[in-house]
Amino acid sequence: MPSPESLGAHMRRREFITLLVGAAPLWPLTASAQRSAVAVIGLLSVGFPDIASPYDAAFERGLAERGFVVGKNVTIERRWARGNHSRLPELAQELLHFNPALIIGGGNVVALAARKVTSTIPIVFVIASDPVKLGLAKSFAHPGGNATGISMMTARLVLKRLELIQELLQQKATVGFLVNPDNQDLLQEIDEVARSTGRTLKVAKARNQDELEPAFRQLVSAQVGAVLVSNDAIFFNLRAQLVALADRHSLPASYEFREFPAAGGLMSYGPSLVANLEKAGIYAARILGGARPEDLPIQQPTEFSLVLNSATARSLGIEIPPSLLARADEVIE
Repeated sequence: MPSPESLGAHMRRREFITLLVGAAPLWPLTASAQRSAVAVIGLLSVGFPDIASPYDAAFERGLAERGFVVGKNVTIERRWARGNHSRLPELAQELLHFNPALIIGGGNVVALAARKVTSTIPIVFVIASDPVKLGLAKSFAHPGGNATGISMMTARLVLKRLELIQELLQQKATVGFLVNPDNQDLLQEIDEVARSTGRTLKVAKARNQDELEPAFRQLVSAQVGAVLVSNDAIFFNLRAQLVALADRHSLPASYEFREFPAAGGLMSYGPSLVANLEKAGIYAARILGGARPEDLPIQQPTEFSLVLNSATARSLGIEIPPSLLARADEVIE
């Protein structure tokens, strides 16, 4: 008969084995719980991954400012449409499989695609147009739904860009406007600008790289003296090609973002895309911290920069007026 000591040892071994067996199923659950503690942000873009790094970095700086560090307590799942708007609904749906804490989207069409797949997951957008007119929010001060972010209010900038290109050319030239036809809301806003000013804008449309050359030929045939390139995610991704086409056709072109004259474009007037993506990162962090998108007012840029490329002006035979040079925030030589 076993001694009390050996019986006690046997019981302790059985208890220990039982504890191990009972605990085994908990190990993956514990690991799963740790993984779920890392918030997931879904990023939806119509662009290409190979040129996004400075803008990803700006967004991540905004997150970090509020204590959310990518790879530490937050992760980002990215989906890129690579210039194809028609893929956005499918990619937005894919992001839902990751159960994201929020979705970040740049551009009108992107924000609308995200909004169509969810009315509950928070959405932080950076868009060109009026989010109220787009149906993304009830008002700027009180969005009232699951979407908020930054509105560039591009249509309002068109008037200023028209004014500046006319001053640069020192004449009342007929101005063309290059727009992506998939961005119907921006097209409507440009029509409103044209009607309100009594100006005729010759509109050329392109939705991808293959349609850019025919669009420029159309503008040249219309004998426009200059072209305004609209704020569009695809155009931003194709900025090198756009700048090259404007140069090839000797067509003065105005853009919204500094990145265009930095790539050889003639001029730009607009807000900093990097600064506004950083603000979007801060909004995303606030939502991760418990804020509700319906309570976060939609922001608008308050600072706008005029950037001129003097080398491009010389190649086009344009002498930049001293008054414009004096007001420029940056002159690229």
